[in-house]
This record gives sequence, structure tokens and C-alpha cells, in this order.
Amino acid sequence: MGYTQWGAFAESVAARSELLWPVPAAWTEEEGAAFPVNYFTAYFAYWKAGLISTAKPSTGPVPRVLIHAVAGGVGTAAVQIGKLLGVEMYGTSSSDAKLARAQELGLQHGINYKQRDYEEAIKDLTHGEGVDAVFEMLGGEHTAKSVLCLRDLGRVIVYGSATGQQSELDTRLLYAKGASVHGLWLTYLSANRELMNQAWQQLSRWTSEGRLHPVIGHALPMEQAAEAYRLLAEGKNFGKVILKIA
Repeated sequence: MGYTQWGAFAESVAARSELLWPVPAAWTEEEGAAFPVNYFTAYFAYWKAGLISTAKPSTGPVPRVLIHAVAGGVGTAAVQIGKLLGVEMYGTSSSDAKLARAQELGLQHGINYKQRDYEEAIKDLTHGEGVDAVFEMLGGEHTAKSVLCLRDLGRVIVYGSATGQQSELDTRLLYAKGASVHGLWLTYLSANRELMNQAWQQLSRWTSEGRLHPVIGHALPMEQAAEAYRLLAEGKNFGKVILKIA
């Protein structure tokens, strides 16, 4: 299994040798395909948030993370990694059914954003304190709303813009809490061989211990690529959508 930025629909593609990793023996090809982008992105989100070395602390508050689109590919990976790191996780999704499945993976607090404003829900669930980090891939108004979900010195990790809208953020929102916004683009980070090796050492340890399991929502033939995009656009997927080449 490997990572490359371009050529996702090609029947064959060249990847750099340092961005190829062995697929665990018990995994299917689909699980191998679902792993690199999802789990490296989720890992680096925790790393950017300063939480990657965090185990369940013996003293002090347990770190809190809000994961948007928690039922998606990166979201389900972030839940599994967050469980291993011992963080308290809050996740947004469009349906109670998907939130229930995310809770089976380890999510503690599910927020159906179609029924409840997640900013208000975070205030209620954390008794007004907020979370330490938000994994934000929606764009538009959600970047600013995510900042408002933070506690003091919190961080928003931005890794996408699923709404297709430019992020709206008045940086003055950051002042009062000493908050910060960090960008995450796996293509950029993948060029740092030392960083990728460090991430793989931890991820491969967890996979060898059977503690990470890629979630496959749908595996469709290449001829149904349009249907795969419809599943994503309509929010009907849980986990990764895979295209199979005959």
C-alpha cells in the first residue's frame, strides 16, 4: 500500500519507494487501500494538536478533541487513534445511526449537527470549557465556529474544505483564548521522510497489535465512480469509499 497525490483513477501509478508500506497479512486489498491517506492524516492531526505522545494522564484533565465528519474515512481513523491515545472525543455527523457506529469504535460523545448546533452542544457537554483541539475539514463558517469550541490555548487543525467554501475566520477570535489554527496537507508532509518514518513506526506498531482496522463503507467497481462520488456528496458513506480496478 502506498501514497501518491495524483493518478487515483489510473490502472497503474508510480509512487516513491519511501511512501510504500507492507499491507498487514490479514488485511484485504480494500483495507490496504483505505489505510494510508486516512491514518496518516489522522495521526498528523493529533501530532499538530500536540497530543500524539499523550497517554491517559495520571493527573490533570484528559485532552478533548472535536472531530468533524466523524463517520468519514479520516474521522473513523481519528476515533481509533484517539482511543489509543486516551483522549475524550466529540464527533459530528448527519445521522444518529452513523454516530452510533462511531461510538462502537470508541467515540464518547456524538453530535447530530442536523438536530443540534455543535458549538452549543460542545458548550453544554464540556460545561463551558471547550475542547483542546478541533479537526476541521468543512470550511466556510465552520472554521470560526470551531475556534469558538476551543478552550484556552486550543488548536484548530484544518485539513480540508468539504463545503467548497472559503474559510471565514476573523483572527481576532484567537486573541482571547490564545488559540491557534494549523494547516495540514498530507502531500506536503509526505515529502518529509523522517516525519513519515516516525509516523509509520507508530502506526505499524498499532496495526501489528491489531488495534487499527480500516473501515470500509463501500467498495465499488471503477465503472461506478460517479456513484461513489454521490455517496460522498450526499453524506451516505460510513468510513472509506473504495474503487476497485478489474
